[in-house]
Amino acid sequence: MSHELLRMTATELLQHYKAKQLSPVDVTRAMLEQIERLDSQVNGFCLVDPDTSLALAKASELRYQNNATQGLLDGVPVAVKDVFLTPMWPTIKGSKTIDANSTLNKASPATAALQRNGYIPIGKTTTPEFGWKGVTDNPVDGITSNPWNPDKTSGGSSGGSGVAVALGMAPLALGTDAGGSIRIPAAFCGVVGLKPSFGEVPHWPASPFGTLAHAGPMTWTVEDCALMMNVLTEADHRDTHAIPRRGIDYLANLGGDLKGLKIAYSPNLGYVDVDPDIEQAVAAAAEVFKELGADVVRVDPGFGDPLAAFGHLFYGGAANAMRDLGSRKRSLMDPELVKVAEKAGKLSMLDYMGAVNEMMKLRERMANFHQRYDLLLTPTLPLTAFKAGREVPVDWPNTRWPTWTPFTYPFNMTGQPGLSVPCGFDSQGLPIGLQLVGARFNDALVLKAGHAYQQARPLTDQRPSLFG
Repeated sequence: MSHELLRMTATELLQHYKAKQLSPVDVTRAMLEQIERLDSQVNGFCLVDPDTSLALAKASELRYQNNATQGLLDGVPVAVKDVFLTPMWPTIKGSKTIDANSTLNKASPATAALQRNGYIPIGKTTTPEFGWKGVTDNPVDGITSNPWNPDKTSGGSSGGSGVAVALGMAPLALGTDAGGSIRIPAAFCGVVGLKPSFGEVPHWPASPFGTLAHAGPMTWTVEDCALMMNVLTEADHRDTHAIPRRGIDYLANLGGDLKGLKIAYSPNLGYVDVDPDIEQAVAAAAEVFKELGADVVRVDPGFGDPLAAFGHLFYGGAANAMRDLGSRKRSLMDPELVKVAEKAGKLSMLDYMGAVNEMMKLRERMANFHQRYDLLLTPTLPLTAFKAGREVPVDWPNTRWPTWTPFTYPFNMTGQPGLSVPCGFDSQGLPIGLQLVGARFNDALVLKAGHAYQQARPLTDQRPSLFG
């Protein structure tokens, strides 16, 4: 029975809880056992505290027994990326430079909203130091591996959260995304990941990566992603960028067909080299959207690669995160992070403002593009997972991670919602993801389309062999 529990979505668990057919304690215990059994092979968690998790599960069980449930996720285990403040656990962001005690007794908006809705925190998941790159390894915890092949990378920076969902260690997980950090591990690990519109999900403290940074859900199904968004979008006054709450029920908006929806299908944005297996899988997905009634047109959005501008903005953020750290603390850090931050620290104000200008032009172009097309369909990534412990694949012509994730970072610059949904496997059996991008604040439509696709071509019965 415990194995069946690990395969259940949050939606299914809640149905069983309400019918008093399952206990949050049994579910939490099963997932803690799965972490204990498998995590030594993938290193998805940097902190697990069974006593705290089980105590909260017991409190949830009592609420169900007394018909006094709390919010939308009562009793559902959630894996929390170790960049989100949790009152009972330290948050060190994979760094030896953070005083763990200074982070206690504080909650990020996401964890505060989850707590109000009765979640069971199952543990903290791994991240590269300060979430700075698209793979997951750091000086404190080491390397996080892919659940489908532990010799490969999980992606990053929310790699631990991707691993946790794929292996049934938690049905829901929190991630952050400033250049692809939810969508990259979602694609590499074969799970669903949403980078919401900037401002849709409150996030605090303010990220050193500025408006590039988004917080969002990672799940096994789009349905669970929508459920989690109903919680994460709750208001929090501490995020001064957050938009006024609109009361959208993302779960209720999943229904209905896609007839009349205009989807722009861009297999390479006009300039990306894409692995043939991925190109084929995403082309097949485009045909599925046609079958579902959408009007799918092959067209590129018409912008050039904004890599240089993104680099100024992102690595400027890394330099910002380290601005108060002296040489002693820097000596304890990922040396590649120190290197990119020091390089970015030499940018002039006009270099940075030029990148901001390019970002604003890109936002305007995409706003105009979405006057003609409801959604943009692309691959999430142009390649599948490569060797673990590396920032780039072997023999890659560049040294930095953004060069292999050209489909993700443009939409951090624009602040649009981007959803990664599994759409197949390559010849090595590694997951492939498609990406759906919508106009800013049209997250509900992105989720609706992703759900329709997943209902038509579900891969949700296929778990990694490591799962057991």
